[in-house]
Amino acid sequence: MSFDYSDFGAAAAELLERVRVRSPLIHHITNFVVMNDTANATLALGALPVMAHAKEEVAEMVGAAGALVLNPGTLEPDWVEAMLIAGRRANELGIPIVYDPVGVGATAYRIETAKRFLRELKISVVRGNSGEVGSLAGAGGLVKGVESVEGVADPVAVARSFAGRIGATVAITGKRDILSDGAQVAGVDNGHEMMKLVTGTGCMSTTVVAVFCAVESDRLAAATAALTCYGIAGQEAARVSRGPGSFRAALLDALYALTPKQVEAAAKVARL
Repeated sequence: MSFDYSDFGAAAAELLERVRVRSPLIHHITNFVVMNDTANATLALGALPVMAHAKEEVAEMVGAAGALVLNPGTLEPDWVEAMLIAGRRANELGIPIVYDPVGVGATAYRIETAKRFLRELKISVVRGNSGEVGSLAGAGGLVKGVESVEGVADPVAVARSFAGRIGATVAITGKRDILSDGAQVAGVDNGHEMMKLVTGTGCMSTTVVAVFCAVESDRLAAATAALTCYGIAGQEAARVSRGPGSFRAALLDALYALTPKQVEAAAKVARL
């Protein structure tokens, strides 16, 4: 699709409609903490989730999928091998891989695992917070546990240079989401502060990116549209919630109720 920043709301709305029509299967190899939330977010958008991580079946399962999510938040060696098996098969079939480098920078094992994924797999999109992407790119950033406690000073420059180096779209999510394919850079200003108060909202955004990548081959356009839609849903959820607990449920409701017309009117996307 043409990446038209001047009318990106219409482009994002069309992609949302495409998701609802096609209902792509999204294969997740993801962490224990977020499995339920990411599966429900996938369903709410109109796609289909599967959580399969056994080494014996991942290559077969990914063959039926529109996109593969790799999220090693609860890291363990057998799952790493399953991710690599699934990822290699996805590469063979041309299925996009969306990688969430959860907690990269917190331990040596996480850093080495992340480097292995980038070395051995062709990743379509890397989606992480500023600390995670900064650590992965060697550009600074500090992660404690799985939370970013210090981001990079210039996320635009980091996203652009890192994307160019690894040949993937890089999405750094935060107050303003920054995305780049190594040439173009987009900023998404949709979202709400409440999204930081619920575990798994970052992982859910990775899932939403994968859903959109399953229906659009321009990965920068797909990821930007995904984060735009997700941010608008966050805004709507915050408007009706009373705190983190009700926000969590309201976010799923808002994803389910999101309309192309709503997206076209509320999208806040800029060329940077």
